Amino acid sequence: MFIRKTYSTKEMAWWTRYETLLFTTIIVVCVAAYYFLDLHWLRIPWTPLALIGTAVAFVIGFQNNSAYGRIWEARKIWGGIVNTSRTFGMFVQDMVSNEHAQTQMSEAELQQEVKTLTYRHIAWMTALRHAMRVLKPWETTVNEKTNREWDTRPPERDSTLEADLEPYLSKEDLAYALSKGNKQTALLYLQSHHLKKLKDQGHIWEFSFLQLEGVLEELFTLQGKSERIKNFPYPRHFATLNHFFMWIFVLLLPLALVPQFAEIGAGLADGHHTLLSKLFVWFSIPFYVIVAWVFHTMERIGRTGENPFEGTANDVPISTIARGIEIDLRQNLGESKEEIPDQFPVVYNTQF
Repeated sequence: MFIRKTYSTKEMAWWTRYETLLFTTIIVVCVAAYYFLDLHWLRIPWTPLALIGTAVAFVIGFQNNSAYGRIWEARKIWGGIVNTSRTFGMFVQDMVSNEHAQTQMSEAELQQEVKTLTYRHIAWMTALRHAMRVLKPWETTVNEKTNREWDTRPPERDSTLEADLEPYLSKEDLAYALSKGNKQTALLYLQSHHLKKLKDQGHIWEFSFLQLEGVLEELFTLQGKSERIKNFPYPRHFATLNHFFMWIFVLLLPLALVPQFAEIGAGLADGHHTLLSKLFVWFSIPFYVIVAWVFHTMERIGRTGENPFEGTANDVPISTIARGIEIDLRQNLGESKEEIPDQFPVVYNTQF
């Protein structure tokens, strides 16, 4: 089971503390100007602000739904990679044999062929996850200060593709893959060539060869879907305008909220709450901070989820998924626990 970061109330407050401090400063300045400088003329009516707030809420909702859709689609794609990889490992182990071969191989030679195909598949997953972790110009969320504080560095940032591929490929295959622009595609081509060679030798039955080629076709499809999400960003005009509209609403809100609280306080002056009526305008501070925090945090959550392979704490844990498949495949090859690498560590309750 693969999990993502689950923020507690304390962690969410810490994640947004800079914005909360900014909102507090904005409203305190506005209330102080209204209270001490008698700037009662500095106000706007509620109606246009309510229209702006409604529009911003709709756009934020659309952005969050779209961002979640991208994350969920990415998770389904990599769930498909999990299932197809296990199928490929099973087919290779059971379909490579001497049953239809003219020249017999020893059992050790057959196992070596199975191991080569399985390791090349692990190399394909490794190349794909490295490709998904390459930052695009629009993937800037990972550079935000509060995101860097969580030490959100996926393992691909601490290693090179060549170093990660070397244990799984021969020198010839490694050189071939690294010479291509799309390494993961090159590795699937090598898989197909290898399967055809075994079919021509009779070590894979022709019908089994067609099934294995169908599995490679499915891997190509899943790879293409993953690359499509990576290479096509959430439309910038939606994301940028939404961000600007949210800030327009947040900055205009004090000009309607503070006078409203002042009017409520003035109504209390008719009774026996003279002091409360004078100070009531200061109660606008917590209300403004709450409203501004909600709008900004929802917009920020949408921005954080736009790119599910960027490598932040809320993205799809493709590194953990790929390593989990690798562990399964190598265990089924009969390798010992000491030979198989450990799962990537969980950092701050987060898998990458």
